[in-house]
Amino acid sequence: MVEMLESAAILREASPKSLVILDEVGRGTSTFDGLSIAWALLEHLHDTPERAGFMLFATHYHELTEIALVRPAVVNTTMAVKEAGGRVVFLRKVVPGAADRSYGIHVAEIAGLPPAVIARAREVLANLEKQELDVEGAPVLARTGGQSAGAGQYLLFSAEEELTLEKLRAVDVNQLTPIAALALLSALQDRLKGR
Repeated sequence: MVEMLESAAILREASPKSLVILDEVGRGTSTFDGLSIAWALLEHLHDTPERAGFMLFATHYHELTEIALVRPAVVNTTMAVKEAGGRVVFLRKVVPGAADRSYGIHVAEIAGLPPAVIARAREVLANLEKQELDVEGAPVLARTGGQSAGAGQYLLFSAEEELTLEKLRAVDVNQLTPIAALALLSALQDRLKGR
C-alpha cells in the first residue's frame, strides 16, 4: 500500500522538470499484478507530457524491458556482467541494453547466504523453470517438503523416473480405455526419453 500511495503521488505531482526514480514498482504483489502495474505506470509517465520528466526505473521484470520497443523515449540499460567458471562478476559499469537473464541467486551467493540455501534455491529455480508438476498438479519441489534429495536419502531413480513412477502409481488401470492406456504409455516413454 505504501508503494502504491507513493506511486500515486508521483503520478499526480510529476512535472517536465521532475527527476523520478522508481525502484521495483509492483514487487509487493503477484508477478502478473506487479508487472501490469509497473508497465501501466511507465506508459502513463511516458505518454503524459505534463508529467514526463526524466525517469530512472529499476525493475526485476525482464518483460518490462520490452516497453522500449513500443515507447520511443524508453532506453534500457543494465549492469555489465562477466561470467567465468560458473561465477559471476558485476563489473560496476552501466551499459546499453537489458539483462540477458536473472542473477538473483548469484547475488544471494555473493551476499553470503549459506551454501545449502543457494543449492536449494537453484533446485527450486530449475523446477519452476521446467514447470515440473507431480501427479496431483503440485510443484515437484513441494514433494520433498523443502528437503533436498541429497539431505539424508538418495533417490534410487532420477527425478524424471520418480515422476514417471508416481504417475503410474496414480493411474486406475480399470478406468482406462485401450486408447487412453496407449496414450499414457507413450507419454511416459517420452518423459523417460527426455522429449
